[in-house]
Amino acid sequence: MAQMSAVRPFHLALLAAVLGVLAWSGVAPYDRLTWWLEVSPALAGLVALAVTWRRFRLTDLALTLVALHMIILCVGGKYTYALVPLGEWVRDAFHLGRNHYDRLGHFAQGFVPAIIAREIILRRGVLARRGWLPFLVVCICGAISASYELIEWLVALTSKEASDSFLGTQGDPWDTQTDMALAFAGAAIALVTLARWHDAQLAKTPHR
Repeated sequence: MAQMSAVRPFHLALLAAVLGVLAWSGVAPYDRLTWWLEVSPALAGLVALAVTWRRFRLTDLALTLVALHMIILCVGGKYTYALVPLGEWVRDAFHLGRNHYDRLGHFAQGFVPAIIAREIILRRGVLARRGWLPFLVVCICGAISASYELIEWLVALTSKEASDSFLGTQGDPWDTQTDMALAFAGAAIALVTLARWHDAQLAKTPHR
């Protein structure tokens, strides 16, 4: 148990990176309400990790992906997704029609939860047959993406001020469908590219 819950320098480095970007993003963001809406999943994730750390610590791979996703959220909250400078640079450099930073965020919305869901399912022994694992993981990520789109819809209905910057559709009538497709793609790519690496780390992790 001590080995399982021990905090190593690697974990502290991830936490410091996330907290540093979170603090930076909270200083004079483009829109304070949008900042809260964008970073709230990261804050909820930090609380969840703290609560479950001793009894269910994720692998280093999963924790690294979670940290990167939190950073993506914080940067989006700082500027709003439609105005992130990196996305504007890519748009201008490649003559694109919009800022695609939000596409990165929705891709991560499938890529990162895929590994988390995979880890929970395998370590908790949810499935009797592993052949169903990819299908179930992709379905979970699709449900997460759909839930997030519903939250955006509710925000649009309740707050006109926050809806434009939070949704970040940038005039694209198919923005919702594209976001969900990217989440599905992210989940599938994570399973294809990281499954062996994840399995190697799971093999060293005590199943509890």
